[in-house]
Amino acid sequence: MNGSYGPDFRAELRDLMRWRRDVRRFRTDPVEAAVLNRCLHAFALAPSVGLSEPWRLIRVETADARAAAIANFEAANATALAGYDDEKARLYAGLKLSGMREAPVHLAVFCDEATPKGAGLGAQTMAETRAYSVVGAISLLWLAARAEGLGLGWVSILDPVRLARDLAVPDNWHLIGYLCLGWPEECSDTPDLERAGWETRAPDLIMEIR
Repeated sequence: MNGSYGPDFRAELRDLMRWRRDVRRFRTDPVEAAVLNRCLHAFALAPSVGLSEPWRLIRVETADARAAAIANFEAANATALAGYDDEKARLYAGLKLSGMREAPVHLAVFCDEATPKGAGLGAQTMAETRAYSVVGAISLLWLAARAEGLGLGWVSILDPVRLARDLAVPDNWHLIGYLCLGWPEECSDTPDLERAGWETRAPDLIMEIR
């Protein structure tokens, strides 16, 4: 490999990115261990500031842990709904914003803000780059999952402090994302929020020149 790819590969990559959607409607069928492990290998390939690899994953499987996470979402979702009025409140109430009850795989992904790995290179001036590294790794996981036919949903309507407490993680672990992973009920290249009339994609990239 000389570092470049042909037009067919580039077209498939564009398709993969276009069909990567935030999935909230899952079938309950289990995900085979080999398929999940291939997806999780994306973390080993992800870049990280100072090669710090600050991601920390918890697979949320027990009934108690899942119930706590779902209760967390439901409380946060009710609070969020109360912040909208009129048409936005009506639209929000009709959105399905979590696949937590159906998705067979739940992953809580944290950033270890105190990791000694990488010796602080790049993070001394911008500590947030550790969290950015975890976000970048999740993006690779998302694409890997889509390539396997899986869907991934990122649940951000949560109290991160409460979740960290419920999962008993170290104090220096900061929640980046609660991820639901499984087989989607349907596939679409259009975001759910756009189909529901909540928001539309910007027609053009916003970029300025200085």
